[in-house]
Amino acid sequence: MARWQDIEKDAPEFAERVRARFGAGIHKTIATLRKDGSPRISGSELEFEDGEVKFGMMDRSLKLLDVRRDPRIAVHSPSLDPPKEAGEWLGDAKLAGRVVEIPPAPDSPHQDAGHFRIDITEVVLTYVGNPADHLVIESWHEGTGWRRRTRE
Repeated sequence: MARWQDIEKDAPEFAERVRARFGAGIHKTIATLRKDGSPRISGSELEFEDGEVKFGMMDRSLKLLDVRRDPRIAVHSPSLDPPKEAGEWLGDAKLAGRVVEIPPAPDSPHQDAGHFRIDITEVVLTYVGNPADHLVIESWHEGTGWRRRTRE
């Protein structure tokens, strides 16, 4: 599995645009799997730090129980309303992978919370092309790297 630094090295311009989409707002949407296998979505925050994607979860939260049981996760960037001119929309970013629990920082006031990094299997950036008559899907997948495709 890849860490964020691997994607930055393999496709730096793509990684920069994805990171900007995630940085467009504080709250991201995280999808986890419940005990019965059905999806759960939750709000969360995350950081790109030291070549990793890192985040935390409150102690005893349902999403924390989910990822400790099944580490598969997907994260969606903040969804911002598109501008009136469709070609100016910067798009959405998503990533998926497996969480790996890491120790909290020694000075963290949340020692009982869950602290994680994401081992990434997929990153996707979707936006309106120029001219604004098609959709552009850029993606990075573990084992195949970066690619760009369009859809009308």
